[in-house]
Parts: sequence; structure tokens; C-alpha cells
Amino acid sequence: MKFTLSWLKSHLDTSASLDEILYALTDLGLEVEEVQNPEEKLGRFTIGYITAAEKHPDADKLRVCTVQTDEGERQIICGAPNARAGIRVVVAKPGDYVPGIDTTIQVGKIRGIESQGMMCSGRELEVSDDHEGIIELPEDAKVGQRYIDYAGLNDPMVYIKVTPNRPDALGVRGIARDLAARGLGTLKPLDVVPVPGAFPCPVSVTLAPEVADKACPHFIGRVIRGVTNGPSPDWLQRRLIAIGLRPISTLVDITNLFTFDLNRPLHVFDAGKVQGGLVVRGAVEGESLTALDGKTYALRPGMTVIADDAGVESLGGVMGGEASGCSAETTEVFLEAAFFDPILTATTGRALRINSDARYRFERGIDPAFTADGIELATRMILDLCGGEASDVVVAGAAPDTTRAYRLDPARVVSLVGMEIPEAEQRATLQALGFTLNGDMATPPSWRPDVLGEADLIEEVARIASLTKLVGKPLLRGDAGVPGTILTPMQVRERAARRMLAALGYNECVTYSFIDNRSAELFGGGAEACRIENPISSEMTHMRPDLLPGLLAAAARNQARGFADLALFEVGPAFHGGEPGEQHLQATGLLIGASAPRDTFASRRPVDIYDAKADAEAVLSTIGAPAKVQITRKGPGWGHPGRSGAMALGPKVLCVFGEVHPKVLRAMDVKGPAVAFTLFLEAAPFPKVKTPTRPALALADLQAVDRDFAFVVDAGVEALTLVNAAAGADKALIESVRVFDQFSGDKAEAQMGAGKKSLAITVRLQPQVRTLTEEEIAAVSAKIIEKVAKATGGSLRG
Repeated sequence: MKFTLSWLKSHLDTSASLDEILYALTDLGLEVEEVQNPEEKLGRFTIGYITAAEKHPDADKLRVCTVQTDEGERQIICGAPNARAGIRVVVAKPGDYVPGIDTTIQVGKIRGIESQGMMCSGRELEVSDDHEGIIELPEDAKVGQRYIDYAGLNDPMVYIKVTPNRPDALGVRGIARDLAARGLGTLKPLDVVPVPGAFPCPVSVTLAPEVADKACPHFIGRVIRGVTNGPSPDWLQRRLIAIGLRPISTLVDITNLFTFDLNRPLHVFDAGKVQGGLVVRGAVEGESLTALDGKTYALRPGMTVIADDAGVESLGGVMGGEASGCSAETTEVFLEAAFFDPILTATTGRALRINSDARYRFERGIDPAFTADGIELATRMILDLCGGEASDVVVAGAAPDTTRAYRLDPARVVSLVGMEIPEAEQRATLQALGFTLNGDMATPPSWRPDVLGEADLIEEVARIASLTKLVGKPLLRGDAGVPGTILTPMQVRERAARRMLAALGYNECVTYSFIDNRSAELFGGGAEACRIENPISSEMTHMRPDLLPGLLAAAARNQARGFADLALFEVGPAFHGGEPGEQHLQATGLLIGASAPRDTFASRRPVDIYDAKADAEAVLSTIGAPAKVQITRKGPGWGHPGRSGAMALGPKVLCVFGEVHPKVLRAMDVKGPAVAFTLFLEAAPFPKVKTPTRPALALADLQAVDRDFAFVVDAGVEALTLVNAAAGADKALIESVRVFDQFSGDKAEAQMGAGKKSLAITVRLQPQVRTLTEEEIAAVSAKIIEKVAKATGGSLRG
């Protein structure tokens, strides 16, 4: 939205400076995008008078002029053909920058004679395209006066960015109303005096049933005959030129003025070209319109059009037609003011790709109650500028009723905004903005379709009061100090998992919840139910079924930049369906490369499944999962066969881990080795009672006893089966069981028999009450041998 300062002051009686107005506009939510102030470009040029002009002795086309200026007489050499004594001119003195030639004037010599300035043409000052000679001013131009003051060019243009919810600010009067409410002046009254009709309107108006309820519920018009449609007056042309519009004729310029001045789009038909009455209806198949932009548009059925007996004459709310457009020969016009539905107008404009000032305003919502006043004000201006006489007004339909009221609760300003604004000031603010107050109920004006609730009333009050006055205040503290954080048990678990993973050396990632279809299918997803209806890119088409694809993608980007050893993790939701609630919380870790940097002790090795398993067990322990879990071979779909597994409590899987399958690594463009684990944080049961806090270092008073056992078992027996059997021999005394040796292969079979191997374990016994005797140790050892033999079929190695 563009306007000039003088235009604004035609509605706002103010003494505020330009800077004060600009600051207030941005603070009110009408952000200032650009200011073009002629003062900066033309403020230094003054008016001079040529007292003498003589031919240059060494150049036939140059004249040596004596020019009277505000700083006395100056000698200026000029090559313009109209440079002569006795005329008033625009002078640029040394040090002045001339924008049209991008030059700063200096004192210089031209063919041996000094020149102390320059006399300017219109193009050199960028006020016109004239470059045939220097500017000649009338006799009333005073020597020494600033040129912009004399020419009336000292009028800054302001360009503000209007948000879609503020259609009232698409008119200069609406902007003035906001500034007046802020206190930067007084809104001038807008006097609407109806123009009496001198004769019946010869053009009838009818609303077709398909448009009367919604598309165009209100249409007003009248004929004005005997008009003279010449160039518009200078003041009107200057306003339009200042905002980038080209003056066309008085009638057209008046409609453009009302569009920007009062946010009231209008249209004028050449009444002599209208055949019969006008009908507002929906377009039918095969109709077209040659619009005022010279283009022909094929209309779609249902588009709102204004037609006469000859066919379509205008596209309602968007653009008029060329056939009934006004020209210099127009002597009789039909002036139209109507209300068109915002959504249907926007749909029509987009379908036909027509961008017009009228469409821009109708689709955002103009004031439906101002239709009748708008046509009266426009009629008065046409009569004043073009002459003629007006007919009676013809009216079809009625303005839509937008009346609504909301409760004004002054106390809510404090709770919603945090500002202490007195109730009287709140009420005065709303009244200044056009609201009607009745007790504690406030009725928004018809030009504010964006006010739709109590919170909007408070927003208006706070906006006018200025949110810059909002002062930060500390939160209230409880009597017993700062209250602790209030987290759900699952939030506590999630935080604990995140902290433990960070403590293990992993770097946290936060990836998108959307991935491409191919990656989703690799991890068991990609279903239609999880497809995004309107994805932000072709690589984010599906909800992620697992966190691992995002981590692998991050790893690939890091590897491409030279980072080979990576430890990444993420905690967040994964999705197994497209409905609310069809998601689960995961904590996923990914290890790639080597376990340590290179050193002299050869501690560097490729990461393996046991690294992932150990880290997963550490996180499970941190979140309070039971210590005794089953390790199964039912690994994840992304895992390497035989090198992945799961930790479970019966049928409930708590965690999956293992090496990432080579085909997955190839698909994700990741170089191995790579191992990963995924914890299902919601699967682990919460402790039934609160676990007592353990000290950082717990030492037993009684001495522990270690006993080693070597068992001969079948080669297919898993070490875990043996370990679990030994640990179950006496849960009260046995603290831990660990495998410390395995003897297998040809040599083992040669000693122990075909298909056999030896597993050696160490069992630690930790007494709690008294030191163990040899008999008690022997009894526990016998139980261990018995349990292992029963579980594995093995025997103690001799």
C-alpha cells in the first residue's frame, strides 16, 4: 500500500513529523517497507534568474550566463538552446548531486571560462522526460526559493506492507484512523451528502438468483450524463503518479483514487455503449471478455460477470471490459459500486491470472456498509470535476449484515498481554478505531472483518497502546523457593535416556520426521497411510517408521565431508500409522567406523555388535528397565542376519541392536562398519515402587569369592544360555557370571569329541550376612554344575 504524506494529511489533522509517523506505522503493525523522500534528492536545488547570457567565445552552442541565486550572482556556462536572459531556472550549485546524470557538480572551466554551477532540465532532476532544454519557471517563482517547495514536489511517498487480515489499511483513511487512535492527530470527518437524482436512471440492474445470496449480494449504480472526460487535475495526477499509477482520464482516475483513498473499488461504464439493462450473473460455457488490459479471457461457468443484452461487459470485482470502457468522447457514464464475495473473487482472479487493485481488495474484504456512501462521494467528485447531472440511484440487493459483538474484559489485557492499561483507555482506544461499545459488549465496525473474538479486542488495545511498552517481569516464586520442574514419568525417562547417550559419547541429532519413500520402505514403512499429502520436498514424502534412516543420512553427509568415525543418537517419535496416536517413542544410537582414535597401544578396532549391545544395556539400566532381560535372535529388519538381536521381557521387545545390513548401508550411501540400536522407551515397565537411591560407590563388608568352571557343551549351545543357568543357581549369593574363555574348533573336537566346545566362566559369590564356609561354597558350586548340565546338557570339563 502506497501513499504520500500530503495524501495522509487530507484525512489526518496532525503536526507529527515524518519520522514519528513512520515509527508509529511500524509499531502499529503496518510495517514500513520503503520511503521515497524528494527532500533527499531535490532539496538542495534552488530557483535562479538569468540576468545576462552571452555567446561563449570558443563555442557556438554554449552561452556564458550570469545567474542571480540565493548566494549572489554566479557565472554558469550552459548549452541548452533556451538559455537566455530574463527567465527563471533551477540551479545546481557546486557540491550538489544531480540524480539524472549521476554527477556531483564542481567548479570547473569549459574551454577556458569558469563555470560555477549548472542549470537543470527536467530529466536531469528526474521530474520529467524533457531534455530539450533547461526548466523555465513562471514569473511567480522567487529567486532563492527551493524548487521542490515551489513545484509542490516536497511530498514523501510511503510504502507499507499490509498483512492479509487488515483490509481496512488498504485505504489511506484506514491508515489515518490507526494513527489517530495512537494519538498522532485527529481523524478528519468524512461528510457524505447524498446527491439528489435529477432524472430516473435509464439503466436497470438485476441480480440473478445464483449470485444474489453470496457472489454479489449488493449492487448500486446511477447514470451521470453531460460529463466532460478530459485530463484529471494536477493534484489528482500527482497523487496517482506518486504511487506508481499512470493517469488516464478524469473518470478513470477518480475510480483509482477511491480504490486507494477509501478502499472502495468502483467502475464506470460508458452508458452510451451499454445495451439494455445490466444483469449480475454467473458466466456460461463459451463466454469470453476482452478486458481493459487488452487481453481476451475465456470465462469459466460460475464466474461472476456483469452483462448487458450484448453480452459480458465486466468481470465482477476483478476488471472491467474494453467494449464499455470510457474514453475522451464519453459524455454519459454508469457509475457502479458493488460488494463481491472475497473467496469467489480470489478464485476467479487466480483462474484467469488477473492481478488488479480491485481484486486485491475485494478478496481481502472491503467494507460492505460503505457501498452506498462510496457511490455518493464518487458522484459528487465526478460532478465537481467533469460536470453533468446525476440520475436516481438504482439498488439491487442489500449490504450483508456483519454485526457481531464480543465481551470486553479489561482484566484480560493483563493476563494475555501483561500490560496494565486502564479500562477508560481501553474503551477510548476501541471507540477511536470505530468500535461501538454497549456496556461490556463491543461491536466491531463493518470494515474490520478480522475481529472475531474477545482476544482480538485485546490485541487492538495492546497494538494501539504499543507493545514496546511491555516490560519484562520475573516469574513469581513459591514460598519455599523455586518450584521444581513438573515432568511426566515418560518425560523423565526420555531425559534420562538422552543424558546417558550423551555421556556415552554420542552426539545428538534432530532430524526431520519426514523421509523419502525408498528409505521408509527399507525400514518397514512407506505405507500409503503415512504418505504426506503436501510434502515440502520430494525427499520428505513419508512419515518416518524409524529414527535410524535420519541418522544414516546424517552420517552419509558427515562421511562426505571427511568424518569417518561417528557416534550419533536421536530421541523422538517414529510412526507406524497415519492416525493420531499411531506413533511410538524411540531412542536410537548409531556407531560408525572405529571405536577409538589411532594410538601406540593398538586399541583402535572397528565397532561391532557388542559395542551397540553394551550401550543399549547402559541406557536400559538408566531408564529403570529390569536387569534380567532375554536376548533373542529376532533382530530388526535392518540388521545383518546372525549379527543382530533383541532384548525382550517375554513377548515385549525393549530394544533391538546389531550390525546394519550391507544393503541398507549401500542404499543410504554409508560406508561401514556400522552398528546401531533402538530402544522403545514406552515398552519398558516402570518400577512398581520407587527404587532407592544408590551411593556412587557401594562396598560390601564381607569378602567375595570367585570360582571358575569349564564346561564341555555342544558347539551350538549359546554362551548366554550357560550364563543364565549358572546365575540362577543361587540368586541371593551369586553376584555375577562372566565368560572368560572359549575353546572350540578342530583341536577342541580332537580332545572333547566331534561337535563339542568348552566354555569357561567365573562366578562371583558375594555374601551379605557372614563369610562363607568351604562347605557352603561347595554346595553352591554343585548347584551351578547341576543347573548348567540341565540347561545345556553339558558336563564339567575334567
